Amino acid sequence: MALAWVGALVLLFSHLGEVPLRDWDEGLVARVAEEISLRPFPGQLLPTLWGDHYLNKPPLIHGLIAAAIQLWRSSHGPEVSRQVPPEWLIRAVPAFCSSLIVPLVALVQWRLRPGDRLAAVCTAAVTLTLLPLMRHGRLAMLDGSLIAAMTLQWWALLSLPHQPRAAEQRTWGVVAGLAGSAMLLIKAPTALPLLLGACLLLARERRWPLQRWWPLLGWIAVGLLPGVFWHSWHFLERGPEALSMWGGQGFARIVNAVEGHRDGVIVPVVEVLEGGWPWLALWPIAIIAALRQRHERWGYWALGLTLLTAAAVLPLRTQLPWYSHLLWPAFAVSVGPLFAQLIRRPNEQPIWLARALKWLPCFWMIAGALLLTLQGELNLPATITTPAGLALVVGGGLLMRPQSRQRRLGAAALVLLLWLALLGLFSSQLWLWELQENWSALEVRSGIKAQPQALARAPVLLLQQDERPSLNWYLGQELISGRKGRRDIRNGEAQRLVLSFDNPTNDRLSCQLVHKATTAKPQAPDLFRCQPS
Repeated sequence: MALAWVGALVLLFSHLGEVPLRDWDEGLVARVAEEISLRPFPGQLLPTLWGDHYLNKPPLIHGLIAAAIQLWRSSHGPEVSRQVPPEWLIRAVPAFCSSLIVPLVALVQWRLRPGDRLAAVCTAAVTLTLLPLMRHGRLAMLDGSLIAAMTLQWWALLSLPHQPRAAEQRTWGVVAGLAGSAMLLIKAPTALPLLLGACLLLARERRWPLQRWWPLLGWIAVGLLPGVFWHSWHFLERGPEALSMWGGQGFARIVNAVEGHRDGVIVPVVEVLEGGWPWLALWPIAIIAALRQRHERWGYWALGLTLLTAAAVLPLRTQLPWYSHLLWPAFAVSVGPLFAQLIRRPNEQPIWLARALKWLPCFWMIAGALLLTLQGELNLPATITTPAGLALVVGGGLLMRPQSRQRRLGAAALVLLLWLALLGLFSSQLWLWELQENWSALEVRSGIKAQPQALARAPVLLLQQDERPSLNWYLGQELISGRKGRRDIRNGEAQRLVLSFDNPTNDRLSCQLVHKATTAKPQAPDLFRCQPS
């Protein structure tokens, strides 16, 4: 498990700062963190965005990034005080928190299957090679840290023995509560439903009488105090608007499609179908096995955690691709033991399971052969497609062998080569493919900074599009955009610098091209200096 954690750290930190921050979340997180780093205690505990109250998410991860920025500034001296902190620094804290998912999911498996070291190691290996978890864990976003806190909470609750002593209730109850506090300070609305659901699953096991629950619940409440205190203070300082973290940014997403994200349950289903390979082929078998073993602890919790996280994600009317990340820890807990059985091939397996696991490596071999055959048509570097294809061919071939030693070698080859494929992806600039959906903020920033005289005469910039938080971050100022920007252009009451794809000249405003954007695709907006006619 320690080796898997090191592998996760290498994946998550490899070439971390070689692509710009992504819109929207990374630009917002970076700016909020920087403003926190510039404010004294305790005012820094109440986050702001461009000087206004920031009411989107609680500030735990932003605050940790702010601490990293302060450390970076103090170690580099005053010459960096006016520089934009590098991308790797902004992403480092979320990446480290996300790396903890790998050992924590393995520890959850260890509690469910005590003594089954191979199942725990296989669960860590599955988690390590899940593309969605590793890719989004590299971003300055909150989801990886949220999943790490959720998994820590599961491990704490599952660590309670059959007849817990008072000291054990205190230790694991406080740990579970502190994990809940972390969730309250990362994405508040998810914390209490997930904690309640995990406690209900534990209660339904009926491992101890009802009266033993009260001390445990008390210690969980003690662990929740930091999160509860911050939200209470936030409400006292900012009044009813503080509730938007729970309402408009939280529970409203269950009943309304916020900002047009109305695709519903299709989004998480597609994300799982796209991102779970090659382990997705094991998942239906794992669910059937869990159903047959639902009266045993692993089967009960594999099904329970799958249903719990699905209930937290699928009903949302507002769906974004990273919301489905809550599903992956339960996925790994379900699939890990089946991967172990694929290696072990125990004699007492049911016939249906033995036959299913017998043919699965053959399926992987066929898929790998197709990938190697068609890799020239995929427009992907060979450093990605070759290890991935070889992983399925070599790993699948060795997993079909009758000798246990060769099957273990095949499993190791499968995981190692998949890891190398992910490393190849993250060493390229292709891993953040959303950047290809819009023009580069860095190119536009360079063009603007190259016009100091124009900036001196007209320091206000307008973007005749929707907001680009990453461009705001790189420029160090908030651009007027969207409806407000278009209204300002129509009024034409003052001199402006305008970023636009077309010349914004109108009856009230005369505009002159100052800087032509590059011809790179997608085309970036040009810079115009506009003044009243």
